[in-house]
Amino acid sequence: MRPLHSAEIIAVGSELLTAHRIDTNSLFLTGRLAELGIDVRAKAVVGDRRGDLAAIVRAALSRADLVITTGGLGPTDDDLTRDVVAEVLERPLREDPAILEAIQARFVRRNVRMPVINRRQAMVPDGADVLANPNGTAPGLWVEAGDRVIVLFPGPPRELKPMFESHVAPRLAALAGGRSIRRRVVKVHGRSESQVEEIAFPIYSILGDAQVTVETTILATPGQIELHLSAAGDNVAAMDARLADGVGRLEAALGDVVFSTDGRQLEQVVGDQLFARGWRVAAAESCTAGMVMARLTDVPGSSAWVVGGVVAYANEVKLAQLGVDEALLREHGAVSEPVAVAMADGVRARLDADIAVGVTGIAGPSGGSAAKPVGTVVIAVARAGAPTTARTLQFPGDRATARTHFAAAALDALRRALS
Repeated sequence: MRPLHSAEIIAVGSELLTAHRIDTNSLFLTGRLAELGIDVRAKAVVGDRRGDLAAIVRAALSRADLVITTGGLGPTDDDLTRDVVAEVLERPLREDPAILEAIQARFVRRNVRMPVINRRQAMVPDGADVLANPNGTAPGLWVEAGDRVIVLFPGPPRELKPMFESHVAPRLAALAGGRSIRRRVVKVHGRSESQVEEIAFPIYSILGDAQVTVETTILATPGQIELHLSAAGDNVAAMDARLADGVGRLEAALGDVVFSTDGRQLEQVVGDQLFARGWRVAAAESCTAGMVMARLTDVPGSSAWVVGGVVAYANEVKLAQLGVDEALLREHGAVSEPVAVAMADGVRARLDADIAVGVTGIAGPSGGSAAKPVGTVVIAVARAGAPTTARTLQFPGDRATARTHFAAAALDALRRALS
């Protein structure tokens, strides 16, 4: 069999096409396959319809070295994956006595009668290797079809993940031909996707060399832009060297808007800066209502450098809890640089923090004006031994998107103040 270098993942289940269920298995599989040197080229989600599933399996087998399906291995009539794969491969299904015995034993241990329909889970296509599932009744299957491999997993992650690690990962590692995929990510805050691309695009063509090809992808999410660099091959040292060179070139070109090149999120970067200084941080939040504190405290160990925060949504809280002067509110309004400064100064003093951030803004959809439109945020940073600074910014998007931007901007303001 030729080495396995490309893969497609098919998540099976009509419930995954609703707003109530998300396919998380493919995220786990994509990460683990990359570590094994197998590049996921496509993912699909398909409902419990025989014809649709058969068409997607056929298409995936025509393109990829490895096809992985998740779900559709249960005992009910809408669990079609093993039947459809057998049909596509033109392999008859036969009942495996060992699987049936294991399923029956599982019900006996629970002192429950096994429904007859569970016998369907003992059906195996000719030539398939059975993958034991100690956490459920549905075994997995490994089927080789010429120079292709198709692996069938049950849908529950608590069943899929240990099966992958125990039964599939070692076999894939042996079949990947010593190939590896290496990745680096450059994370940016403070520039739009098009601005980052304009600066980065001229660098793309010089990232690789004769030995190593470096591929790049830009990804925009609220609050940050990511540049993903990847290289595939069997010379890990050469790939790492080219990726490190590419990261260095992009970091030099983009400047201080780059906040991470080692995988850390913005809150982790801020936390590491605080820990290195031995400082503690506080936050006074109006429009973000605790989102900055939530991100900071998502980081393990944050109790070493987070003091706390005040959600000062109403003006009376700004007055009573942060000591904001009522005259500032009357003269400048709650969304203003003087008020943001007073909020940051107030929370730093009252919580005895070394550095503090104040955030006030208009997330929308109402409340804006010509002078202060929806999407306006004011961020102030107060720190020991330096004047308190404030900055007014504008962000697009609906209420949730704007608030995500606001919280990221507040964290980035802390990062810059700590740099």
